[in-house]
Amino acid sequence: MEQSLEALGAIPLLMNEAWNRGDVDGFLADFADDVVFVEPEGTIYTSREEALRGHRVLMDTVLKGTKLVHGEVKFARLVSPGVGVVHSRAAFLMPGEDEPPATRYSMQLFVAEWRDDRWVVVALETARLLSMDMMAFLETMPAS
Repeated sequence: MEQSLEALGAIPLLMNEAWNRGDVDGFLADFADDVVFVEPEGTIYTSREEALRGHRVLMDTVLKGTKLVHGEVKFARLVSPGVGVVHSRAAFLMPGEDEPPATRYSMQLFVAEWRDDRWVVVALETARLLSMDMMAFLETMPAS
């Protein structure tokens, strides 16, 4: 099977679709067993199983009914044979919301490896996507 950029770039969009169905297994379906996954608030999962456990708890409690919207892949490219990177963006809706606030947009950088005739995510880092104005505003807020 060919190491297609189309298949590589589809990973974040498939993850978003699974999230929106409340399907944690589908959300992490393309993750390697030995993935390193860094969340925006700093949680680091060092395996797919650990990420599954953590996300099942989140999806059953504080993130139940949330949606990922405005998902887009900015680029997907091969960096060497069998290794690819993807940069994507998405926003997070809480139940009942129609549009996310500016503080809930994020960007993701995926590193994927070609294993067993498919792309698997070996590393993912998610970070908030904030404008300089928003960062300056947040810096004026008192520390909690």
